[in-house]
Amino acid sequence: MNAPNPAPVLDVWCELQCPDCRTALDDIRALRERYGDRLEIRLRHFPLDKHKHSFAGAQAAEEAFAQGKGWEYVAAVLADVERFDAAGEPVLVEVAGRIGLDAEEFDTALVDGRHILIVDADQAEGKVIGVKGTPTYEIGGELLDGSKDQSGLRARIEEIADRLLAGQAGHAK
Repeated sequence: MNAPNPAPVLDVWCELQCPDCRTALDDIRALRERYGDRLEIRLRHFPLDKHKHSFAGAQAAEEAFAQGKGWEYVAAVLADVERFDAAGEPVLVEVAGRIGLDAEEFDTALVDGRHILIVDADQAEGKVIGVKGTPTYEIGGELLDGSKDQSGLRARIEEIADRLLAGQAGHAK
C-alpha cells in the first residue's frame, strides 16, 4: 500500500514588524479556506535589519507555535504592528497573555533564546534561496516576492498549488 502524497508546502517568509505581512494574512486565510489541509502553510522567519525588534518577534512566534497558537499569535501581533514597532518586546509578552498563552514563559523564552536557532536557520535558508524582503512566498520551487507589491500573488500561488495538487492526483492512479 502506498503512503499518501504529502501536501504541497507554501513557505511564507515573514516578520512580525512588517506591515506588509499583516496585509498578506488575508491571502493566507483565503488559501487556508480554499485548500484546507491539502496545502501545508508554514511560517518562515526573515527578520529584517531595519526592524530592531524583528528577531525577538520571530522567537516569540516560535514560542507561540510551541504553545499551540502560532498563527493566532502572529495575526494578533501583526494587527498591532505599529505598537510593537514603537514599544518592542513588552508588546510580544502582552499579546501572548491576551490570547491565553503563558506570558511568563514568553518572557523567559525571549531571555533564554531557546528559539534563536530556528530563527537563524530560517533566515539563512531565506538568504540562500533569494529572499530579499517580506512577505515572500516559496511554493513548488518558485519564489514569489511580495515585499514591494503583493498584487496577483495569491492567484499565482493558487495556480502553482492547483498544478502541484493535480500532479499528485495523476501519480495516485
